[in-house]
Amino acid sequence: MTTSDTKTVRLLMPQWQGGNNANYPLGAELLAFLAPENGQEVLRVDVEPFDADDTPEEGIAHRSGLLKQLRQARALLAEAQPDKVVVFGGDCLVEQAPFSYLNERYNGKLGVLWIDAHPDIKTPEEWANAHTMVLGNLMGEGDAEFATEVPQKVQPNRVMYGGLREVGLTEQENEVIKRLGIRVASPEALAVDSAAILAWIEEEGIEQIAIHLDVDVLDPASFRSVLFAEPDPEIDWLEMYPAGKMTLAQVVRVMNDVASHCEVVGLGVCEHLPWDMIHLKQALAAFPVIS
Repeated sequence: MTTSDTKTVRLLMPQWQGGNNANYPLGAELLAFLAPENGQEVLRVDVEPFDADDTPEEGIAHRSGLLKQLRQARALLAEAQPDKVVVFGGDCLVEQAPFSYLNERYNGKLGVLWIDAHPDIKTPEEWANAHTMVLGNLMGEGDAEFATEVPQKVQPNRVMYGGLREVGLTEQENEVIKRLGIRVASPEALAVDSAAILAWIEEEGIEQIAIHLDVDVLDPASFRSVLFAEPDPEIDWLEMYPAGKMTLAQVVRVMNDVASHCEVVGLGVCEHLPWDMIHLKQALAAFPVIS
């Protein structure tokens, strides 16, 4: 397939329900605005308005809305039939439809590089927010109903974590990673080079890969548009989860190294929380004349 034959689409999915956070949509819209314009078709998923009622439905908050949006995303991709997908989210659950689609598109041989401080392999028994389960769903774990939405499961040997903070893993997360044999490259391992990831690509014979980037893999001391950098938070998230330790330059280097060794067919960027913009938007709504 030549470059001219390749169809790439952008999937804009400003989803908030998976992380139960009203601020995710603005972050997704800004990602789409900031990305270089190159004429790629944009597929937009309709996202239901924020609803503070997060009473779990069979263990998951906003289950029905999330399933509706997941199915719409999948239908859009099925109609467009792209070879490559760029995703702007929203919470991390937005990756399920495009990565599942791409794994089928490439006959179950898709490689998945999960650049994230957290593993996203929980179940409803551990947490009600579905964005913590998305990678599990893709491999047939996670939530049973969401996992059934993945017709061809991603093979665990073709999954690798980049930047994962193993220090914060729960017993359940450790068990899944060890049982499935998922490889991990820590922030320390990726600080100087991408050798661990490139070795995995070679050993598994990965030709096409999808890269997930949760921006909270970045150190909040150097990149402030992440959950852990929220000014005066109501919840101390650092008591529950470890913050990321990578730099933006390291992430760019990893992505470019990967692209030099296999074909990147999927790229998702999620959980962008630009706090200054969020607070300015709230302030503008309270200004005279404007509002």
